[in-house]
Amino acid sequence: MTLSDLIHALADLVANEPRTEAQATARALRDGADTDFPAQPPSLLDAEIRAACTLPDAHPAARLIAKAQAHLLWQASPASALQPGHLAATKAVVTLLAPEGPIHAAKFRFGLFYQAPGIYYPLHAHEAAETYTILAGSADWQAGERCFPLTPGQASYHPPNLPHAMRAGPQGFVAIWRWSGDISFDNYRMLPDMDA
Repeated sequence: MTLSDLIHALADLVANEPRTEAQATARALRDGADTDFPAQPPSLLDAEIRAACTLPDAHPAARLIAKAQAHLLWQASPASALQPGHLAATKAVVTLLAPEGPIHAAKFRFGLFYQAPGIYYPLHAHEAAETYTILAGSADWQAGERCFPLTPGQASYHPPNLPHAMRAGPQGFVAIWRWSGDISFDNYRMLPDMDA
């Protein structure tokens, strides 16, 4: 099955970000929109992800994610080995675009992210420049010294090595994430965090 409608909707969202790397990521997504996505076993968080994607105030792209669930490979992040053990059962990612992704891109990573209600993802940083955009649910975000809430349609940009953390709201959240620059996980690191 192709996820063309979903991929195009996500590309449109990414294209709204005023950065050259975002525009290039959107083009790569559109170029790969006809990629075949085979059926996948359901994630352990499948019911929670579906519930978040169908919240009344969810972005329309979130509803397309819910419709495509059977073809999305939700799994642990490649950075999971560096994170506190409890996080593995409370968050999941789908990599759509990457050097090894279903849609090939040598210089970018892009995908979906889910975090369960109330869960805190501790302070961390990496070489990649990153943007998260919330599609469903809400989160309290920290980016450097700034702390702020994010709701559907709102985004947070993290330049390379900016410490950031997030706590999911009462219904969890679904987001898209985009990496550019040094997209390897070699420099991903957890940071001291009094809230962890």
